[in-house]
Amino acid sequence: MLMFNNLINGEWLSDGARAPNINPSDTKDIVGEAVRGTRAQAEAAIAAAKAAFPAWSRSTPQARYDILKKASDEILARKDELGRLLSREEGKTLPEGVGEVARAGQIFAFFAGECLRMAGEKLASVRPGIDIEITREALGVVGLITPWNFPIAIPAWKIAPALAYGNTVVVKPADLVPGSTWALVDILHRAGLPKGVLNLVIGRGSEVGAVLLEHPDVAAISFTGSVATGQKVAAACIASRPMKKFQLEMGGKNPLVVLDDADLKVAVECAANSAFFSTGQRCTAASRLIVTAGIHDKFVEALTERMRGLKVDDAVKAGTDIGPVVDQSQLDQDLKYISIGKDEGAKLAFGGERLNREAPGFYLQPALFTDVSNKMRIAREEIFGPVAAVIRVKDYAEALATANDTDFGLSSGICTTSLKYASDYKRNSEAGMVMVNLPIAGVDYHVPFGGRKGSSFGAREQGRYAAEFYTAVKTAYTLP
Repeated sequence: MLMFNNLINGEWLSDGARAPNINPSDTKDIVGEAVRGTRAQAEAAIAAAKAAFPAWSRSTPQARYDILKKASDEILARKDELGRLLSREEGKTLPEGVGEVARAGQIFAFFAGECLRMAGEKLASVRPGIDIEITREALGVVGLITPWNFPIAIPAWKIAPALAYGNTVVVKPADLVPGSTWALVDILHRAGLPKGVLNLVIGRGSEVGAVLLEHPDVAAISFTGSVATGQKVAAACIASRPMKKFQLEMGGKNPLVVLDDADLKVAVECAANSAFFSTGQRCTAASRLIVTAGIHDKFVEALTERMRGLKVDDAVKAGTDIGPVVDQSQLDQDLKYISIGKDEGAKLAFGGERLNREAPGFYLQPALFTDVSNKMRIAREEIFGPVAAVIRVKDYAEALATANDTDFGLSSGICTTSLKYASDYKRNSEAGMVMVNLPIAGVDYHVPFGGRKGSSFGAREQGRYAAEFYTAVKTAYTLP
C-alpha cells in the first residue's frame, strides 16, 4: 500500500494519524494511506521555506530550468502510471487521468522555459542623466491550497510558476486526493530541489490551511476551491499582518448557448463534453444550456440520445465515458439538487438516478433538466456534478442576456455558424474564457486561466500571466 507522507525541509515525515485514500469507483479499494498533518508541521514547513528562500530566489535561471525540466520529463515518461493513480483516487476516466498528467508535465516544461525568459525594462527618466530599471522579484513563501477535482494539474500550475520565479512553497492538497500531489512533490524532490524549497503538508483546512492563512511569514496564498471557502481565504489574507497577496479561483455556473443556425452534431458534442465529462466536476463545466426556440426540441432529443449512450462505470475500465462522483458527500449534494430541480417545476428529461455497478462506488446517471427558468436554483447555484439545465430562449439577444445573468463569470461558449453572432458573443460574454463551437471545459496549458465576478479574484493563472501573481514589480533609479 502506498504511504502518502509529508515533505518538510527535505525530509519525508510519517508521524501522526493516517487516513485512507478511498477509490470512488470501488470503495473496497484503498489507494493508499495519507498522513494527517498538524499545525506544528505546517509551521515547520513555513519555517523551512523561509530559510530556503534567500538562496533559491537568487539561484541561476539555469539551475531552476534544469530542475523543472527534469521533473517535466519524468512526469511525461510516467503519465500512464500516474494517470491510473489519479483516476483511482479521484474517479475521472483513465484517458482523462492520463491526459491531466500529461498536462502537468507540459506545464512544468513551459515554466522551465520561463526561468530563462525573465525580463525587465530599462527606461530613461524624465530627469536628465537618470536610469530607471523595472524588474520582477520573487515574493517569498507562497502557500498553495489545491482542490480535489484536478489533483495533479492544478498543483502543477501553481507549483511550477512559484518555483520558476524564485519563490519557496508550502502546498496543501485536498484531503480526498493526496496521492497525485504527493507523487508530483516526490518527483520534484528527486529532481534536485534544495531542502525547504518545496514542502508538502497533507491535512485538513482547519489545521494546515489555517496556519498558512494566519502565519506572518507566508507572503501570498493561491487558492482554488469553493466560493464560501474562497471568501474566508480573502478575509484572512486581508486581516493578516502583514497583509498577504492572494489569488482565488472559485467556481462557475457556465453557459453554453446554442443558436438555431448551429451544427446540431457539434452542439450536442460540445454540450455532452462540457456538462458531463469528468462527471461534471469541473469549475468550467457547462451546467446551463441556453438554446434558442428553433433548435430547442431537436437539440434536447439529440442530447438525450447521446446521454443514453454514455457508459457510467469504473474509472479505469476500458470504454468508460463517465466515472463515479468523488465521494458520498458530493453524491448527496448532486442528488439534493436533482430533487430541488423537480420541486422547482423543472422537468427531469433524462437520468439523475443512483446507479449500481460491479463494485460499490458513487455512481450517478447524468441528469438533464428542461423547462428551466434562469431564476431557479439549479440554474443559479453551482452543483458540481453531472447535472445540466436546458433554458429555452427566443433569440440571440435573450440568449446573451441569460448567459450573463449570473453571479459567476468563468467560462462561456456558443455554438453557431454565424460569424456575426460568434464575434458579438466573444466581445460581450461576461466571462474570462469564451469558446466558439468547442467544449467550454478546457483551456491550453500556456494561456491564462481565470474568470470574472464571483468566479475569480486576482491575477490569472497559467501561461506568462502567472508572473503577475508570483512576482512583485520593483522600480529602481540610478544616477550614474
